[in-house]
Amino acid sequence: MQRDACAILTGGSTMFARKKPGLKRSLQLTTGLLVSAIFIYWALPGLHLPTVFVTLQTANYWWVLPGVAVYLIGLWVRTWRWQYTLRPVQRVPVGTLFPMVCIGYFGNNVFPLRAGELLRSYVLKRRTQIAISTSLATVVVERVTDGLVMLLFVFLALPFAPMPPFFRNAVVSMTVLFLAATVLFIWMASQPQRFERFYQICANLLLRGRLRQAADNFYRRFMLGLRSLSHPSDVVMIFLTSVLIWLLETVKYWFVMHAFEFTTPFLVLMLMNGLVNLATTLPAAPGYIGTFDTPGIKTLAAFGVDPSLAASYTFTLHAALWIPVTLLGGYYFWREHLRVSDIDQARHQVEPPPGV
Repeated sequence: MQRDACAILTGGSTMFARKKPGLKRSLQLTTGLLVSAIFIYWALPGLHLPTVFVTLQTANYWWVLPGVAVYLIGLWVRTWRWQYTLRPVQRVPVGTLFPMVCIGYFGNNVFPLRAGELLRSYVLKRRTQIAISTSLATVVVERVTDGLVMLLFVFLALPFAPMPPFFRNAVVSMTVLFLAATVLFIWMASQPQRFERFYQICANLLLRGRLRQAADNFYRRFMLGLRSLSHPSDVVMIFLTSVLIWLLETVKYWFVMHAFEFTTPFLVLMLMNGLVNLATTLPAAPGYIGTFDTPGIKTLAAFGVDPSLAASYTFTLHAALWIPVTLLGGYYFWREHLRVSDIDQARHQVEPPPGV
């Protein structure tokens, strides 16, 4: 959670990275490829690749179509949730925000370090003048809420899931982190005067001159983005909307499952969804190669599905999740006349000057 939130807020940029961006990008790519390679190596034992290919050739891919339709509905609900978190700042129509959400998915699927979150905030600023740091605060709220929902899915299935102690301990640790982040953000939003005093004490001790001015500007804009957490009813609405989003995605898992010759309870698919999406918070090769597939295969295999069949299903599901929204986001990326250089432009607008 902490790594993911920091990557969202800063775009992974540091003073050192600004001096040597080529080295930074190479390090990011190498780390992601290494993590993906480890996950792929972990998935290989037990797989019979000829069986995987035969299963992929005989699957009934018509079941993917209703899955994609349900996923697009979930994407629209996700857009409404973003509109809801932005409401205290400015009311933006869902139709205006939907292309930005798609651009965000495109950026996350193609570029490293969740650059899509930065891209959608950058486009939002061009359209509405909402500061990037303000919209990024709403994105962090979304990610924390998504993490809590994923952990809820996992905990619902834990009594029935033969998970190794390592994974159970990891889930418990992530639960503590996500809950701590949630409590912190709610406290910041509901008690802004107290947090203001805390911030002023820290800033007076550590910052001077231009650095203080830049930090104060970022702080004010970020706090503005947390206003959606200032009322309990808003927190409940954001959480319930997140549950609906991920239930719709699990329904897509269910539809795609019917393309293959196996069945498993919906609760198991919820567990798979939770573990897969928690794993994709790790740095990986573009498209979440390995970090998406291996947890899915291992989860289904733990419930008696042949690993080769589970691999065929997971590869198909991964493609069905990745391709449609990436193509749609790529279209909106092109329509907005965006370029890869706009990612760096967005980072420069949100980050403080060197030395902070």
